[in-house]
This record gives sequence, C-alpha cells and structure tokens, in this order.
Amino acid sequence: MRTLISIIAALLLSTAAHAFSLDQLSNKDTAGGLKEALTQGAGKAVDILGKNDGFLGNPKVKIHLPGNLEKAADLMRNFGMGKQVDELETSMNRAAEAAVPEAKKLLVESIRKMSVDDAKGILAGGDNAATEYFRRTTSTQLGEKFKPIVQKSIAKVKLAEKYDQFAGKATKFGLVKEQDGHLDNYVTGKALDGLYLMIAEEEKAIRANPVAAAGSLAKKVFGALGN
Repeated sequence: MRTLISIIAALLLSTAAHAFSLDQLSNKDTAGGLKEALTQGAGKAVDILGKNDGFLGNPKVKIHLPGNLEKAADLMRNFGMGKQVDELETSMNRAAEAAVPEAKKLLVESIRKMSVDDAKGILAGGDNAATEYFRRTTSTQLGEKFKPIVQKSIAKVKLAEKYDQFAGKATKFGLVKEQDGHLDNYVTGKALDGLYLMIAEEEKAIRANPVAAAGSLAKKVFGALGN
C-alpha cells in the first residue's frame, strides 16, 4: 500500500511535469491558445449584449442621455414628460442591442489575423491587453457597421430629431461633447464602449480562472502565466 508521503511526492512530480512558462511554449501554442480563449470571450460578450435588454437591463452598459442632457431629462420627468424620456432612452439601448451582433464576425477576423508577437504582448500585458488590441484593430470598422443599424432603429422614434436639435445647441455652450451632438453618433460610440467593457470582463475572468478557458491549449497557455 502506498504511503501518504509517496502519494504527495507523486502529485508534486506530476504537477512539475505539467507546469509550463510562457518561454517554454512554442509560438504556435502561444498564439493558438490565446485565440481559443479570445474567440470564446468575444463571442460571449456579443451574446450577452446582442439580445433584448442586453444594454437596457445591464447597469454597467445601459445608455443614458449624455452630459447635461441627463439633468434636463430629470427636469422633464418632474414636468410629467418621463414617458418621452424613457421612450428615447429605450430606443437608444435597443439600437445598441440590434447593432452588437454585427461585431462577432469582425472580432473573429481580428483574432485570426493576430500575429505571434501580438499574442505574446497580450499574454504578458495587463488584464485588458486583449481588449485594447480589439479596440485598436476593430473600432473603426465596427463603428461603420453599427451606425446604419443604429440610425435605422432610432429613426422610428420622433424624439430622436428633437435630440439632435437640442444637443446641437447644447454643444455650442459646452454642455454636451461635440461628438455626442447627434444621436446616432452618440449611441454608436456607447455601443462600442459597452462591447469593449464586456470583452474586458471576459478577458479578466479568463486570466483569473484559466480552467474556464475554452480548449486544452488555451488552458495550457493561460495557466503558464502563473508560473
């Protein structure tokens, strides 16, 4: 019968045999493992947001009126115009929810094009290194994809035109940022911010718990970060 000491020794030897550092992993393993995990994380972020109440029901990403327009909205509620404000905010969030599913293909393409150096930089970087890579490589294209969908969605709401008129004047007095002066620009930007925020949360979770990463190669690569 094996003694307790011999069992513990065997477990320690087994652990040592399967421990890797990033330097010991091949370039192919490093890039492949990261791509596995990021494909999972990006897909999950899109799925969370690209559904009914994905934005509207999530306090972390819910889109409110910008700057001092939010204060004006509070006044409107006090004067019995809360229904109109809620209608506008709901339409903004629904527009973002409709646009986000378009992101999955571009995110996956960005992952596919990732170089070995990109992969190593992300693995050695901070908790949001991959998210910043996505932001750098996809934000312009995603904005172009999102905007027509956002425009179509908010066009159904009559208050959208009023927003542009009011916000346009507010920008002249510095009450609203110039890029937020048009509702479609504002919602598109907030949709992108929400998407990257959720990707960042998925990235952080994978780094904290490599066992949850998709695929054995991803587990191996992220597990090596702790060695």
